[in-house]
Amino acid sequence: MEQKEEAIREYFCECAYVNWHCTNEHFTVEEFIRANCQYPGEWDGEVERIENTGNLFITVTHVYPQDRSASFHVTSFIRVQDDKIMSLDEYWADDGEAPQWRQKMCIGRPIR
Repeated sequence: MEQKEEAIREYFCECAYVNWHCTNEHFTVEEFIRANCQYPGEWDGEVERIENTGNLFITVTHVYPQDRSASFHVTSFIRVQDDKIMSLDEYWADDGEAPQWRQKMCIGRPIR
């Protein structure tokens, strides 16, 4: 699937920025678009939750390569102004099994 750089750009204010907190990266809109459009592989995802409070949208999205060889969840805090994104703060997490020490406790159960 081809990324549409011009279409993505239209969602952002010119002075917007993006922070990927888990890797300590701060991007301009142009850098963010480049990182996403040139990311290796074919990816897909599903938005699982959207919350809104004033000019802040919070989303939780399941992201994965099309071959399903990996799985991630990203929580995004999207601040908007005049219907455009001013800032985007994202927190990425690898999906996986609970750690062995917690499995040994025999607590919890799968969400799905």
